[in-house]
Amino acid sequence: MIFTVYADRAGITEFGRPAARVEYFSVGRPCLRASDLGKKYGWGIHSDDEGSIALYAVDSPHYATLADGECIGNTADAQEECVVTVVKAMRSSRR
Repeated sequence: MIFTVYADRAGITEFGRPAARVEYFSVGRPCLRASDLGKKYGWGIHSDDEGSIALYAVDSPHYATLADGECIGNTADAQEECVVTVVKAMRSSRR
């Protein structure tokens, strides 16, 4: 999502995006963990291997399931393949 917004603003064509994506991520950049969505407002941000992103309210059942490291909506057979890594949002300053 971050690269797509960057590419749209920079006017990068669909043809040039694969090379531009590699170049963009070759340098360390802030990610959604640095966003106020998680730091200030408490939203959970979930992304998958396909590049899809979802927001979950901190008081929702989906948030609690993901925070426990469990997958959402998978059957028992698919649960073995599912891996959820929980990473906290970045702090704004050192304490």
